[in-house]
Amino acid sequence: MLSKVYSYGLCGIDGYLVTSEIDISIGLPNFEIVGLGDTAIKESKERVKLAIKNSGFEYPINRITVNLAPADTKKEGPLFDLSIAIGILSATNQIPVETVKDKIFIGELSLDGGVRRVNGVLPILISARNQGFKDFIIPFDNQKEASFIEGINVYPVKSLKEASQFLTKEINIEKVLTRSYQIFSSEHQQPLDFKYVKGQASAKRAMEIAAAGGHNVLMIGPPGSGKTMLAKCFPTILPNLTFEEALEVTKIHSVAGTLDNKEGILCNRPFRSPHHTASLVSLTGGGRHSKPGEISLAHNGVLFLDEMPEYSRGAIEALRQPLEDGVITVARAEQTITYPANFTLIASMNPCPCGHYGSKDGECKCTQSQIHKYLGKLSGPLMDRVDIHIEVDNVTYDELTSKSTDEEPSKVIKERVDSARKIQLERFKDEKCYSNASMSVKLCNQYCKLDKESEELLKNAFQTLKLSARAHNRILKVARTIADLDCRKDIKVEHIAEAIQYRSLDKKYWI
Repeated sequence: MLSKVYSYGLCGIDGYLVTSEIDISIGLPNFEIVGLGDTAIKESKERVKLAIKNSGFEYPINRITVNLAPADTKKEGPLFDLSIAIGILSATNQIPVETVKDKIFIGELSLDGGVRRVNGVLPILISARNQGFKDFIIPFDNQKEASFIEGINVYPVKSLKEASQFLTKEINIEKVLTRSYQIFSSEHQQPLDFKYVKGQASAKRAMEIAAAGGHNVLMIGPPGSGKTMLAKCFPTILPNLTFEEALEVTKIHSVAGTLDNKEGILCNRPFRSPHHTASLVSLTGGGRHSKPGEISLAHNGVLFLDEMPEYSRGAIEALRQPLEDGVITVARAEQTITYPANFTLIASMNPCPCGHYGSKDGECKCTQSQIHKYLGKLSGPLMDRVDIHIEVDNVTYDELTSKSTDEEPSKVIKERVDSARKIQLERFKDEKCYSNASMSVKLCNQYCKLDKESEELLKNAFQTLKLSARAHNRILKVARTIADLDCRKDIKVEHIAEAIQYRSLDKKYWI
């Protein structure tokens, strides 16, 4: 007898329909799975066989052939176990065939018949809903991430037997209730705050501008000056994730297997800080199964590279495409996948190997050759893509031990950032652009017009600092953000002057 059961596979962060076709015919006992499956799928026949037996069902002693269609698409992972087992049970009339129609079955089976969680349930549910499917049978441990999807019926099961009893109406399983993202996200608080960062007024100002316009930042300063603390506090002043942004980020983390089962969705913007020994593949994504890397996991959030020159040259240069395009394309022999990678880069570095070049306190012991070699690890094209360069020096003892409460908390800074972002959303409401940093050349020419005095100042800076055309546009974008923070419609000379000072390190360090 032939049975057809629907499931879903994953290609990147998008799901695609997979039909498990099960044929049981007379012949020597054999279990064969075809349809271009990987090793995990090939091994599922043993899991399915023992799960059926240990759940109290009759396993057919016949020739069993399972086809995972479409047969020309590479399929990965154990998430088809449940659909195959249900297909065998329906093909042997242990479950009525009509009960499995138009339902999606997702889950890995254990040998005792339990249904284990799988990665990528959220993108699968979204893709299947968009294709018209309404009813889903998923692992019990995946129900949290399914609770934010409206318009579908999701039934969590703990075992194969429970799934079959639900289909035959022997038991009733309550569908997953939809939760409100707004209420859920409001319960999450950020652990850090800018009010705990003593001094560093200029660095805080640069961080505020970066958050308001989505600009990338490079901090240069001696060890212990507070660069890492500033970077970790940066997410506390970023705008809250919208529900659409949260879903997009959660899809990536669900596919990568880094999603917290207890939460089910990401409420805070991601903050990824890979170690400097991280490989190129771990940063960009890929590997055997083309999983998303740290660059994609930082989507809609922050990628922090501490001591940037210590990373491999290949890893650093791999940032160039996503910084420019907001996506990263992972090309491998078996498939090519494009992952979202629209993040804010926050990088830190010492000005020299010892860390004290240009410091007001420490004495630099490095030679000019050592300094040049150290800074040479960061290429000019990459530095052009970083909008804001800021020097961070050591704080004084009085600043560090001050009991004053004058330090602005993140909440106050965030209010100004949110106000500037609202101006940008209104400005770009008819464009595919959401921040000043992502403006195209056309939009930059339209919204970054300068008066004569500002134009003259920018011209002098361009010639003096020997800036590139890209750096010129970055200055205009930063100036536009500064003007938005001042609630000014037009860019004034003081806005251009402040934006230029964030490029002054081009001359000091790299020219």
